[in-house]
Amino acid sequence: MFCSTLPFSNQSTVSGTMSNSDDISQLPDCILHHILSFIPTKDDVKTSILSKRWKNLWTSVSNLDFDDALLYKEIEGEDPPDEICFMNFVDRVLLFRDTSTIHKFRLSCRVCFNPSRIHSWISSAIIHNVHELDLCLFVEDPFLLPQSIFSSISLTTLKIEMNCVLQLPSFINYPHLKTLHLSLITFPDDELTQKLFAGCLVLEELVLLDCEWTNLKNVMISSSTLKRLTIDDLPYFGPPDDSRGCKIIIDAMNLVFLKYTGYLSNEILLCGVLELMKADISVSILHERQKEVAFHVVDLFNGIQNVGYLRVSKRTIESFVFADNKVVHFPVFENLTHLELSMKIGNSTIEALMKFLNSCPNLQSLNFTEGFQHDMCLKENDLTWSTLPKCLKTLKFKNFHGNDSEICFLKCILQHGLVSDMMNICWCDYLLRDQKWQKEGAKLLDVDPFLLVLDRWLYFLKDLDEAIYRFLGSFEFC
Repeated sequence: MFCSTLPFSNQSTVSGTMSNSDDISQLPDCILHHILSFIPTKDDVKTSILSKRWKNLWTSVSNLDFDDALLYKEIEGEDPPDEICFMNFVDRVLLFRDTSTIHKFRLSCRVCFNPSRIHSWISSAIIHNVHELDLCLFVEDPFLLPQSIFSSISLTTLKIEMNCVLQLPSFINYPHLKTLHLSLITFPDDELTQKLFAGCLVLEELVLLDCEWTNLKNVMISSSTLKRLTIDDLPYFGPPDDSRGCKIIIDAMNLVFLKYTGYLSNEILLCGVLELMKADISVSILHERQKEVAFHVVDLFNGIQNVGYLRVSKRTIESFVFADNKVVHFPVFENLTHLELSMKIGNSTIEALMKFLNSCPNLQSLNFTEGFQHDMCLKENDLTWSTLPKCLKTLKFKNFHGNDSEICFLKCILQHGLVSDMMNICWCDYLLRDQKWQKEGAKLLDVDPFLLVLDRWLYFLKDLDEAIYRFLGSFEFC
């Protein structure tokens, strides 16, 4: 229950124990506050009945967490509290709180209960100079957040999850905000949206999850301090011929991490990025809009051409096929040393992959995490191997079935000397314990293995003629 006056069970037993040996009560307030910050707010309040020493400690605890999920959770032996009880509890906690700073304030509730009271709770957190504000609000009608949120001098982290238009004031200023997470919100228009991002003067992390961009046409996210950017777009449910979409320009010279997941119906352009360390790109392509999305993928890749570690999944690589006339101007990834392919490679993907590998002259590590599709049909003469970079040190191939296309691909990698140190091959689950087939697979790769068995790992080692294979290391089968 949320009521602060509820007694603990077996209160007399607890009190007797504490009176005999109450070492914890002798600790300084700062340590007790730190301990209380790790337990739910409703339990913080209950500690007030332990003794006079504890009576007012909860009023200055640094973290407050209010979640109405308990209203819908059945607890054995207890009746779930109603909405009035929840709101009264939050009111009382904030009313009796002292003037100390709130480090973290989290509120998750349905706004339909009482919008004005929820508005006042958020305002109270701002008044107490909250550092981290986490709001998860389920609304049925438009809800206006307190304007004080958008000019807080104390906020370092702001997280807003709210399924409606984010109403923004004309003046936005966050002098110390380093982390901004926005989920499910609908951006209002170009001007106010751009003011929101421009008002984050020292922003380092920006996360945009399932946000709605339909009201926007052109918006720029410009920040010289931004280091990490994550965009997870909503699935597209519009008509196939709907050309709506906006242009998002990201000007972030110090960006080191980028993650994008979605249908890329918007055009995302990166500019001025000096040294992108890691990028994770996962694009799904609608059949009706495959060429448009493919162009967007190429534009996005043009902006990350200095990336060092790249992970791609779903149909990202396949989009290069649909954007054939634009791939002529595909960038060279001079800094790319690690490439991870987190999707099954198929007939429609392999040619585009080979073209992409030609643009990676310094690639050192190539990782196939899902292997090849079962209907993959590949022959040795199907691909041009001589132009591929010969700087690979390691190649990892997971979900290996030992079919003809996989064998052909790996043999060509060896014969053309494309790997210098180690090839790591991981069997698919149903062949993991079939040692007979594993030996056959090694023979098909033309490897006479020196076999070591260690737990689940089977190591196939062979000294190869470096003049032919340029292969110095080992095969590793798991």
